[in-house]
Amino acid sequence: MPGYSAVNKKMIQVPVGPGGELYSKRGAMLGYVGAVTFTGTTTAGAGLGATFGRAMAGENVGMMHVTGQGSVMFGHRGLYVEIVELQGDVLYVEADRLLVHDASLQRGTMFLGEQGGLSGVIRGQVTGQGLFTTTLTGHGSLALLSHGGVIQLPVQPGRPVYVDPQAYVAHRGQIQNRLKTAVGLRDLIGRGSGEGFQLELSGQGVVYVQASERKI
Repeated sequence: MPGYSAVNKKMIQVPVGPGGELYSKRGAMLGYVGAVTFTGTTTAGAGLGATFGRAMAGENVGMMHVTGQGSVMFGHRGLYVEIVELQGDVLYVEADRLLVHDASLQRGTMFLGEQGGLSGVIRGQVTGQGLFTTTLTGHGSLALLSHGGVIQLPVQPGRPVYVDPQAYVAHRGQIQNRLKTAVGLRDLIGRGSGEGFQLELSGQGVVYVQASERKI
């Protein structure tokens, strides 16, 4: 079965078939051909515990389970779409950035406190991302949403990458991240997030950064 293909920068076409089911963002279906069914889901393949945690924090994102036989076109609010292929690794991404992903990918939820303790929690509040982030693990395809498209920045040992927290979209690989204060607290008044805070990513992997500080 062919994989995800770009119709243009803001639309993709994805095949659906036996062994090729999908989970998509609710409201992201633009059109389809064939006998395809869309069913609302609260878990999108994630465990009940992870879903409950997000629900308690008010961070649940509506998803659809896509089954049947055919082809579906996806897009959302004219945002740019980036196709990503996972080869057995883990992608860390905010749930509202996910347009669609293969059902074969294992979906989970990580408390941001696990990625830097208190700093991780503060990062979630500063960026507006909340207290949880989504993980996708395994072999398969997915598509991310962004404002203005994304660039992939390599992260190498001894060469950390610094990004505006609100421009951060996702990362993959063995990467540690922490929120870094660029100026003193007295100087934060009137500054944007990128001027007052920077997200430092170190280790080995790739970080996806969008061409904007706007949230989805």
